[in-house]
Amino acid sequence: MKIGVISDLHIDKNRVLESSSENILTVLVEKIKESKIDILLIPGDVSNDYRLTLHFLTSLEESTEVKVLFVPGNHDYWSKDNHVTDTWKVYESLKQWDGCIAENPYVLNEEWVVVGNSGWYDHSFGSRKFNNEQFNQMKYNGRTWKDSVYTNWNLDNKAVHEFFYEKLKQDLEAYKNKNIIMMTHMVTHPNFIVPKPHEVWDYFNAFLGSDSYHRLFEDYNIQYSIMGHVHFRKTDTSNHTKMICACLGNYAEWESVSIRKEINEAFYTFNIE
Repeated sequence: MKIGVISDLHIDKNRVLESSSENILTVLVEKIKESKIDILLIPGDVSNDYRLTLHFLTSLEESTEVKVLFVPGNHDYWSKDNHVTDTWKVYESLKQWDGCIAENPYVLNEEWVVVGNSGWYDHSFGSRKFNNEQFNQMKYNGRTWKDSVYTNWNLDNKAVHEFFYEKLKQDLEAYKNKNIIMMTHMVTHPNFIVPKPHEVWDYFNAFLGSDSYHRLFEDYNIQYSIMGHVHFRKTDTSNHTKMICACLGNYAEWESVSIRKEINEAFYTFNIE
């Protein structure tokens, strides 16, 4: 079975580079068909509004006839166009989409399963020169982490992290006898945060994920850890676990102005038996 991965499409942000002959949907459809994959994994951040995200995912699956599996990213919980202020309602709406694996693992075959959810951040990747009270402000050096503006869980960050982490552990436990592909939006290993020391990211690394996730690699048979969020295009290994971050990211971070070139470079495939 051949599996494709791409994350952080940010279709609304990247729309500025689209033309009549080249847009993210059509180019990605071509790439999927060309790659002859059986399953596509998207670990979040399709757009800045959950309804736009759901529309895109449905269009992608219908256009390719390839099963798409998805976990929401932090941006997918935003509702910039539809003005839904309760993030739990957005979460429930996203879970209703057939390919969303949050609290709904997807069995690939007798040997393999895809397990995961968004994950969240608990400040553990941030520098210790900041305390929890400072991280909870989600502002530093004149910049604001926009989840503080566009999400409303009625919980602090650590409590949101704990919710997703416990749901993830429950699903992992249910499939502990299978080979597991674990997919989160958030970063699962310190090798994928922005290297420290860094004037700005010493602070903002706190919102990239949690140091607790990679500890699950030893407790469960996690063969692959699929992640996004940080906009890296990078792979690494941690003991038996292959870690994959295959982000398209924002056009301002690209080396070119070609949607086709950037999708080709971000798109990652691997095979399982």
